[in-house]
Amino acid sequence: MELRQLRYFVAVADELNFGRAAERLRIAGPSLSQQIKALERDLGVRLFDRDRRSVSLTPAGAALLPDTRALLARADDLKRRAGRLSGSESVRLGYVNWLPPDLTSRTAAVAQVHVDAWVAPSHTQAARVADGSLDLAVCWVRTEDLDRLGVRARLLGADRLHAVARGGDSRDVPVVAARDTDVLIDDDLTSWASWNVYAEELAQATGARTVRISDGAITGPAFFDHVRRCRRPVLNSPKGQLTPLPPDLVRREIVTPKPYWTWSLVWRQNEDRAGVLAAVDALCDGVGDVGIHAPDAWLPADDPHALTG
Repeated sequence: MELRQLRYFVAVADELNFGRAAERLRIAGPSLSQQIKALERDLGVRLFDRDRRSVSLTPAGAALLPDTRALLARADDLKRRAGRLSGSESVRLGYVNWLPPDLTSRTAAVAQVHVDAWVAPSHTQAARVADGSLDLAVCWVRTEDLDRLGVRARLLGADRLHAVARGGDSRDVPVVAARDTDVLIDDDLTSWASWNVYAEELAQATGARTVRISDGAITGPAFFDHVRRCRRPVLNSPKGQLTPLPPDLVRREIVTPKPYWTWSLVWRQNEDRAGVLAAVDALCDGVGDVGIHAPDAWLPADDPHALTG
């Protein structure tokens, strides 16, 4: 019997649906079912009655559920206490593609910050903080996300976005108004949900034109192919372009307004671990508005950092 199996038991008991529980736990449905069966074998009792239409707790499952919750709570408390006794709590941090360059030096004195290896989109990382898979995440969020997920956010950084256009002479490249740009919107909501929300609001607010794609080329080499097909400069996403700009394309500054993408540090509203809260303070200390509250800057209306400037 393992603690993770007990967490699986609680998740299925909460959802009374293996599919929803698997999604919440971010594991495959067949794996969850196998783990529950293994737990039932170890305990010697059946925890759930299940058929094709429904899942319900057995009397044994209902009787063991309160003790299981209490046991998991004690395990979590033990981990927190051990972290405090060691002098530095372990803090799990997820990100999309940007992290503060001085993250380690800022947090070394207050917590052991472990950067999660799973790089995922902003909406996924925020949801992982909400469900406890991460303690912190650096991502883009909306005020709506804070309320819905039960998380808090503080500004950590911002990227001023630019456009990429055809034309190989980079010595005298004119600026371009936001209304004269194209904005790519991808049909893949799993990867690009946050970007699509941002891009659609930018287009609505400035008059930029949206271009729907379905090949995931918001960034990467295929992005340049879209730039070549579009007649207008194309907004570059904040996810970063690892491929060098081809010689037949140029970078153009966007003005009137200047679009910014914010990076927020996100943590749970009910977070009480001293190490996590100390890491928040250490990372956010001294971060100003990084230009996003200038008169000609633009943020989505639902960006929490747009409300303070």
